[in-house]
Amino acid sequence: MAEQDGTYYLFTTGEGITMWSSPDRETWTRQGAVFDEPPSWATEVVPEFDNSIWAPDIAEHDGTYYLYYAVSSFGSNASAIGVATSPTLNPDANDYGWTDHGIVVESVPGRDAWNAIDANLIVAEDGQPWLTFGSFWSGVKLVEMATPPTELAEDAEWHNLAGQHRYRKLDPRDAGDRMNGAIEAPFLFKHGDYYYLFASWGLCCRGEESTYKVVVGRSQDITGPYLDKEDQEMRLGGGSLVVDGNERWAGVGHSAAYTFDGTDYLAFHGYDRQDDGNSKLWIREIEWFHGWPKVSLE
Repeated sequence: MAEQDGTYYLFTTGEGITMWSSPDRETWTRQGAVFDEPPSWATEVVPEFDNSIWAPDIAEHDGTYYLYYAVSSFGSNASAIGVATSPTLNPDANDYGWTDHGIVVESVPGRDAWNAIDANLIVAEDGQPWLTFGSFWSGVKLVEMATPPTELAEDAEWHNLAGQHRYRKLDPRDAGDRMNGAIEAPFLFKHGDYYYLFASWGLCCRGEESTYKVVVGRSQDITGPYLDKEDQEMRLGGGSLVVDGNERWAGVGHSAAYTFDGTDYLAFHGYDRQDDGNSKLWIREIEWFHGWPKVSLE
């Protein structure tokens, strides 16, 4: 989600990336798709690609909007993150329009032990842009971006931020999700003296059977290590709970954190057991307790 000139714009998984607008973050109007046709390079990564584009992330940097997105298929790390840019988010503006810059980073089965989906751009306090991403496999990565951030930096730094290692004996809490590598959807957010790494444990996209929950760790250095409340490294399976589902809402997760008008919010989706497990948008204020975020579904 992003705000421009008093209007909020939301980008969601869907055919060609679905775009929505709202004056108040409550009533949303569908604005159509970013891509009427699949990106020209997509079938080189996923031959059967049908223009169902995943996990868009929108960010403004130096007056340009950057929309990162994933081309992939379930259960495979044949995946790539692409980026498109536009000078405005207003579809009625004369200069509105998306320019695709192609692949930013790609994962290849048999070559890479990570998965190039679920991107999020953050610009550090020193002005350096970084991209975090990752799903299952060896977990969440951070990579240094060029300026402008349409490609990786030359000789880019890479860092491992978080993981749920499949064959390591971990704390028995949430053992089912933790032992199968189920971590994804990273989002980095600066608050006070710390960078906060939000991530989702569990399984999404299964309606009422989804098990997503949002966890967090923090670090004073953007490259980590990110520690939870118990000083456990997220690289080694650590993470403190931010929000979980309940009897009605299954699998709340894939979160993004924002500050609007001086208030911090967490946006995420959850699967509604009272509506056949359909996915719904949640936007909730973040409450901070002793430097740690908490979100309520109440």
